[in-house]
Amino acid sequence: MSRTVSALYDKYDEAAAAVRELEDAGIPAADISLVSNNVDNHYRVEADKETAGDIAADGAGAGSLIGGGAGLLAGLGVIAIPGIGPVVAAGWLAATAVGAAAGAIAGAIGGGIVGSLTRSGVSEEDAHLYAEGVRRGGSLVSVRVEADREAAVEQILHAHDHVDLAARGGALRDNGWRQFDESGRAFSEEELARARQDPRQPLI
Repeated sequence: MSRTVSALYDKYDEAAAAVRELEDAGIPAADISLVSNNVDNHYRVEADKETAGDIAADGAGAGSLIGGGAGLLAGLGVIAIPGIGPVVAAGWLAATAVGAAAGAIAGAIGGGIVGSLTRSGVSEEDAHLYAEGVRRGGSLVSVRVEADREAAVEQILHAHDHVDLAARGGALRDNGWRQFDESGRAFSEEELARARQDPRQPLI
């Protein structure tokens, strides 16, 4: 039975390193997803990449966001997530969300990232924390894996400098945060810069 294992990273480089190690361990790119905040255009992708809006509008399908032979990171594209804004993303999580957006407003993920995560088996509490972590400048790696490889995937994800989700959630709640709001506004570049310095600070 397939399960979903996820990890949040404050630094994109840590998330990308985890993705590469997962692929080196034989995890197919089609089973890995990466979503990273890009409100400040911090990470650049190829100029000719399709956006989620393009994919939803022309019916190209979810496969457009999944990396090919060069690996998942080669398939990164720019999409917009309600409540977060622009992200660079690739893989099944982004593809599932894009599929939900077909026929909706171009460039936005129908059902949002929380819905996509919970549909994949992530608890609602963790899904809100992952989404808020991305909103505050982080990067999320999610992996679909069979039960017999779950421990190995967790070991790879946790070998990189990942966020302690329970501790981060406690810090956010202490500062007045309750849950991720998909109808809320995305951070400005200035706010995102502050959030990148300290993702726990009370930016609501």
